[in-house]
Amino acid sequence: MWDNDREMRRVIGNEEGIALFLVLWVLALLTVIVGEFCYTMRTEANITRNFKEETEAYYIAEAGLNRAIVELIRNERIPQKVQTSESEEEEVEERLRVNTDIPPVSFGGGQFKVHVASESGKINLNTANNALLKMILSGFGLEDENRDVIVDSILDWRDKDQFHRVNGAEDDYYRSLSEPYECRDGDFQSVEELLLVRGVTPELFYGGLEKIVTVYGEESTPKSKTKKKTAEGKININAADYHMLISLPGMTEDLVRAIIDYRKVSDFKKMSEVIEIVGPEVYKSIKSYITMDTIPYFTITSVGTTGDGKTRRGVEAFVKIDVKAKKGYRVIRWLDNAPCDGFSEQIEQTEADSRGQ
Repeated sequence: MWDNDREMRRVIGNEEGIALFLVLWVLALLTVIVGEFCYTMRTEANITRNFKEETEAYYIAEAGLNRAIVELIRNERIPQKVQTSESEEEEVEERLRVNTDIPPVSFGGGQFKVHVASESGKINLNTANNALLKMILSGFGLEDENRDVIVDSILDWRDKDQFHRVNGAEDDYYRSLSEPYECRDGDFQSVEELLLVRGVTPELFYGGLEKIVTVYGEESTPKSKTKKKTAEGKININAADYHMLISLPGMTEDLVRAIIDYRKVSDFKKMSEVIEIVGPEVYKSIKSYITMDTIPYFTITSVGTTGDGKTRRGVEAFVKIDVKAKKGYRVIRWLDNAPCDGFSEQIEQTEADSRGQ
């Protein structure tokens, strides 16, 4: 009898142990399922939030770009007056400065930062002559032989005949390459086309050459209403970058830095201001290459950030400002997801300053 009771209690104890084990196993399984569900929900929430913030940042950036276009149209309709001599009229400040840092602007719970680059600070590949091409290449430390090859090859690329210059190249050269192609025999359609020209290496192109040449510039918009001038073969002293300025005859790094520092505060509005910076001797060397005229082509880069400043989206557009057009402008090229790196430091500094206040 006692043996039966003990056996029954042992069986019941085993069943209770099995039941406890099953309960613990079910609880562990439920814990894993709940944990996975929470992780999935958190991930989806983060993805949704990031998508929302990136979308907001994108449209803030687009708002900044559109704001810049509006200001450029206003500048075109009411251009800044430039005083080239004492007899001309007083200068008037522009509403929007190009080729310089513009402080971030608060908008829609975030902010945008815009940079406007003018093509007037570049040399037109399709009109530059031999001397002008040699000048812009002088700032890259090329050997004379390599420079002459590039200059002659650019001229051969543009002309319509098949007779190459002494150091140039035509179809016979390009067809002999491992991946053959033919010469354009016409105007450059894009700056990137330079990479196809004999002698132009990626190191040279991306090392600064791409920033100082353009395929636009046939139309000039003199800022002085009293005297029409052409900017053909000249660069806008207010728009030229370091590589362009250092290529000018007689220019030194100190003078280039002085010009760039001056433009951080204000654009040059009369040539006497340039003389004060570079001196009369250097001015004599560069005066035939510089102007204050503009052309209506601009690259606008806008970076939008959300309220916390962690999410950034960039938009870039190459536009032509044409007051005769229906909208007053025409978009030639549009780039979503433009790089934001160049804007990060100033945006972060502005946010830090605002928090400090």
